[in-house]
Amino acid sequence: MSTRILVPIANGTEEIEAVCIIDTLRRAGAEVTVASVEATLQVTASRGTKLVADAFIADCADVVYDCIAVPGGMPGAEHLRDCEILTALLHAQRDAGRLYSAICAAPVVVLQHHGLLAGRAATCHPSFASQLENPAHVEKRVVVDGNCITSRGPGTAIEFALAVIEALYGEEKAREIGKQMLVK
Repeated sequence: MSTRILVPIANGTEEIEAVCIIDTLRRAGAEVTVASVEATLQVTASRGTKLVADAFIADCADVVYDCIAVPGGMPGAEHLRDCEILTALLHAQRDAGRLYSAICAAPVVVLQHHGLLAGRAATCHPSFASQLENPAHVEKRVVVDGNCITSRGPGTAIEFALAVIEALYGEEKAREIGKQMLVK
């Protein structure tokens, strides 16, 4: 059975992060579902790029994912934060010990807001760093703490996705995909 990843998107999602996550994880062989939290499958990302989801988030509510990877961007992260279905899915991930991750604004705006960073080391975009409850690792590009992975922003999106691959498939697979993409 293929590794299942959920990447939720919304109007205002940071497109570099969303696309890097989706593309890099698919290169590793993951079955990535892109789910809109909006009333339409097509969303307008933070820089005007149109992204089309595979499904609505409601269609994903009863599916078990190996990882949920939340892109940032504003106001996209706020739309993701306000989605009750996504919040329930993220809590279920944490509670079951399955991987959940967020990048850019999303570690603070989504995960921390819903108590999903409590007791965890994390990082986020510099503009949200002062809001991070545990800022000890805020300067790191990617932080892995148990089943939670966070990262800083668009420039760290591939590293973030490779960290997710390493957590799911192992270091060798992450190195293989990174080498193919000329980043490792």
